[in-house]
Amino acid sequence: MQEKTTSSNTSELKKELSLIDATMIVIGSMIGSGIFIVSADVTRNLGSPGYLLLTWGITGIITLISALSYGELAGMMPKAGGQYVYLREAYNPLVGFLFGWTTFLVIETGTIAAVAVAFAKYTGVLLPDYIGTEHSFLIFNTQQILAIALIVLLTFINIQGVKNAKLVQLIFTVTKIGALLGLAVVGIIVGLNPQKGMWAINSIDFWSPVKIIWEKGKIIDYEYLSGIGLWSAMGLALIGPLFSSSAWNNVTYTAGEMKNPKRDIPLSLLYGTLTVSFLYILANIAYLMLLPVQGHPNAVDTLGRGIMWATNDRVGTAAAEMIFGNPATIIMAIFIMISTFGCNNGIILSGARVYYAMAKDKLFFKKAGELNEKGVPASSLIMQCVWASLLCLSGTYGDLLDYTVFAILVFYILTIAGVFILRKKQPTTPRPYKAFGYPIIPAIYLLFATALCVNLLIYKPVPSWIGVGIVALGIPVYYFWKKKEA
Repeated sequence: MQEKTTSSNTSELKKELSLIDATMIVIGSMIGSGIFIVSADVTRNLGSPGYLLLTWGITGIITLISALSYGELAGMMPKAGGQYVYLREAYNPLVGFLFGWTTFLVIETGTIAAVAVAFAKYTGVLLPDYIGTEHSFLIFNTQQILAIALIVLLTFINIQGVKNAKLVQLIFTVTKIGALLGLAVVGIIVGLNPQKGMWAINSIDFWSPVKIIWEKGKIIDYEYLSGIGLWSAMGLALIGPLFSSSAWNNVTYTAGEMKNPKRDIPLSLLYGTLTVSFLYILANIAYLMLLPVQGHPNAVDTLGRGIMWATNDRVGTAAAEMIFGNPATIIMAIFIMISTFGCNNGIILSGARVYYAMAKDKLFFKKAGELNEKGVPASSLIMQCVWASLLCLSGTYGDLLDYTVFAILVFYILTIAGVFILRKKQPTTPRPYKAFGYPIIPAIYLLFATALCVNLLIYKPVPSWIGVGIVALGIPVYYFWKKKEA
């Protein structure tokens, strides 16, 4: 696929991204606000310190396996668009398009909107309360406007060239790595104090899983877990950590701007996912050192609510409160604002390259395949910005992301299955890097991810099937584009 345009001031993507830049994109895109929130939901599903850590450990292993499998595809096809290209080559243009369609409609833009709104929500700790109103299906308030302003600002920075975007990514990613590592280490040190630490209490029922049945903040029942019930609960509990560990594949979209993509993308996937998985497990150890797992939703203090019922699920803020006291809310708000700012920059930077690659294949708006004088797909960035902003105003981005969790897993499965398919279809294509443990390790991932999808279809059938419907809507759109370009 030639990466040229006919009506812009530059004809090809500029190769300005190094291994460090790629690694910062992986780490920066992965770490948003999830690590500070989702452990509350995990403990409500499993109620056990041991299973909390096990869930995050499994998440890290699965993320690493999938990233290493993607590394083989990245080395084979170092082209802009990444996963879109892998699916197109392994299967056919329709499958690639369905991935790109879902990425633009929901996955990438919905994540951009959700992360931007998370940024805006935490500014509420520093700024006056938000005011606004709702009109029909649109929400107009200062929170939504601030979220849109963030998206527009980061889009503008990215339009000015890859150099500006990668500098922002480097600064904010290094800052949040340091802050998250610092919070975890200090939390563990404080937790070692017998008078403040909760590890001894959490160790009493370390491997005793229990699911909390609750409704509207009231505990209805306790379900002690074993056998199939335990596996099903773990499957549901894994959704949050897996989603918090996603977006590592975004770096593959930027292959056209890598100085040495065949080497740097696989290595950045390895270094980035390892770093984030380590930080996430360390953070959860800190949570367990500072807070009891179990608590009560109506408790009046942080210790009484525990990890399970942290206010608004803000486990990170609850842990910080045990370290810093009252200033913890402000400290964590600033930290999460930094984290979400850097996260959205990486997603905005990489996402636009998918639509650029689709446009080069005549499967998206022609303008999306053109580069500006800075060598970036400015029109693609703008289209992404507009749609993500509309999702902010609609307030539906959270629901849309819930609907596509199943679809995202299916695309991961298809992509890693593509490693097997391309070994047969293109046996002579050079592979600078080969999937770790092939064929056993990738096959284990496929079995695990498939089981997780079955679990979702059983226990969350409505959002899962809606997600399938969103993907399926792309089929007539694909044939429309094909007919349009015929």
